[in-house]
Amino acid sequence: MDNQNISIDDNAAEGITIKKDKVSNVILSYLHDLTFLIAGVLLVFSLLLRVVVVSGPSMDTTLTHGDWLLLLGNVFYQEPKHGDIIVASKDSYDNGTPIIKRVIALEGQTVDIDFQAGVVYVDGVALDEPYTNTPTNLQEGIEFPLTVDEGCIFVMGDNRNVSKDSRSTEIGLIDRREILGKAILLMFPGDNNGRDFGRIGVIS
Repeated sequence: MDNQNISIDDNAAEGITIKKDKVSNVILSYLHDLTFLIAGVLLVFSLLLRVVVVSGPSMDTTLTHGDWLLLLGNVFYQEPKHGDIIVASKDSYDNGTPIIKRVIALEGQTVDIDFQAGVVYVDGVALDEPYTNTPTNLQEGIEFPLTVDEGCIFVMGDNRNVSKDSRSTEIGLIDRREILGKAILLMFPGDNNGRDFGRIGVIS
């Protein structure tokens, strides 16, 4: 009788051990999957997407100080287009601190600016720029007309009279290899003039 009791107890203990092993295997499986999921997310964000925060007023009112932006990274963003809002880093300017500007002209195009009227011309055609906060009256040292070099773009901030951009000899043309990505989504609004959550969405 005692032996039978011992046998039953041994079987029960073995059953508990098997259950513990199954639970451990399930946990390890979940941890394994979670590790690969996290690695995949990190890979996507490092290659495909980036997050940046706007600093300064140069893109007001399209973007304001403190806005959180989602970028399409330069691995997949290879062909800048007129009107794109891009983030670039120039080693020669402010130790490579990223700058956020709008693409105005592409390689081979000629930019001219009537600073008195505040009008920008590309290939002799005046641009319709409803996104600007101020006319383009600020001269920053670059002489116009200017033809954009091969492999480069000409950029400006939307808040033209407080923006340091391709008009400046400190920045000049942006080499396409210096582009970090294109701003595609306003994820979280800054609180420069009160946080307006209605601004969250696709950037144009």
